[in-house]
Amino acid sequence: MLKNLRSERVFLREFIESDWEDVHKYASQEIACQYQPWGPNSVEDSKTFVQQSIEAATQKPRTRFVFAIVNKEDIRMIGTGELNIRDFNNKVGEIAYIINPDFWGKGFATEAAKILADFGFSEFNLHRIYATCDPRNIASSKVLEKIGMTKEGRIREDLLIKDGWRDSLLYSVLEHEWNPPYNNYTIQ
Repeated sequence: MLKNLRSERVFLREFIESDWEDVHKYASQEIACQYQPWGPNSVEDSKTFVQQSIEAATQKPRTRFVFAIVNKEDIRMIGTGELNIRDFNNKVGEIAYIINPDFWGKGFATEAAKILADFGFSEFNLHRIYATCDPRNIASSKVLEKIGMTKEGRIREDLLIKDGWRDSLLYSVLEHEWNPPYNNYTIQ
């Protein structure tokens, strides 16, 4: 069974029930979810998200891998990372991540996104991994570019969020373009 994905500064691990408290620390903040269709979370919303993430790990075939992003330095959960297998036949996956605003600008999202993409390519032999972000979310666009994704374009009004319909920027990387960032990342 999958346990941890480790790199230099962070490790990604499966959720446990008590993680709802750390999820709630960021998911209840307006700034953390300003570009999302969810949030700010109530306590119940955060508990439900963690419970759904735990349940996703029991599905067969498993298509959703949701991880707590943990800072190795102080063993604090600082965010969530996710790999979703969107199409097994065509070998397509999607990554997503969110970091507690207290840890923004420190490279943690970039490191977690690299681990997620590498996990998809190495463990599932995916051909294409994509991600989307709000065009106003410059920091997330930079993360996707830093990990080697190519901006494919803009999807118009594809997500209804609190302030109306949102466009999404679409980024992707193909298996032959992927440069594995961590020879030392391990699954434990």
